[in-house]
Amino acid sequence: MRIALGLSYHGGRYQGWQSQPSGQTVQDHLEGALSRLLDVPSVSTLCAGRTDAGVHGLNQVVHFDSALERPENAWVRGTNSFLPADIAVQWARAVPDSFHARASARSRRYAYVLLESPVRPSVDSGQVGWVFRPLAIEPMQAAAQVLIGEHDFTSFRASQCQAHTPVKQMLRIDMTRRGAYWRFEFEANAFLHHMIRNIMGCLVYIGTGARPAHWMAEVLAARSRDAAAPTFSPDGLYFLGPVYDPGLALPERTPAFDWLP
Repeated sequence: MRIALGLSYHGGRYQGWQSQPSGQTVQDHLEGALSRLLDVPSVSTLCAGRTDAGVHGLNQVVHFDSALERPENAWVRGTNSFLPADIAVQWARAVPDSFHARASARSRRYAYVLLESPVRPSVDSGQVGWVFRPLAIEPMQAAAQVLIGEHDFTSFRASQCQAHTPVKQMLRIDMTRRGAYWRFEFEANAFLHHMIRNIMGCLVYIGTGARPAHWMAEVLAARSRDAAAPTFSPDGLYFLGPVYDPGLALPERTPAFDWLP
């Protein structure tokens, strides 16, 4: 049977999602926990969207196949008993064999949380990005609108990106502020490696007045990574999770959504 899991994790001490020889990735820990739970040599999982080192997940969705059947709460509690404290399965569902955590996703969502303060983060260190200059929302909103729709996002693509094409469809970019904290939310059919962090670098340049709003269009049209701002910190980046066909009835939120600024 095929099982889908919803996972949340603090990415601060991991080398991203994807398995590495070091074993210090979220996928390595999850697969190790599942193999111990099922008492098998190994379990192979596939995720909805790979995250980089330092990036957090609120509703990462994975699927795997198991010859054993267990109640949904047993998958959750049993797996969590073998996971470190900063990784936790939030839900489990039996899904059709045709379900694919990545290919079945209609879109993917990320949020970037940014602290605007003259003083660096402290209690939220590693959980938020930081800018010490004031940000203006109007030019950032104008710049973000340039990115909506289907575009070649080469200018925001990391050199090590393995995507087959740089053409992606950005569905929305929303930005809100609560006190000193900004929340930027992105939804697209798919994302390139470092795409959001590179967009954030440009938005911060524009928000602080270092570049005008129309500069974003120039960066996009250049189709060159050299045209954009430096890659922004991974600390404030959260994978909110994929969006699937409603008929699958998979949760789109976890309790951490209510904590996130």
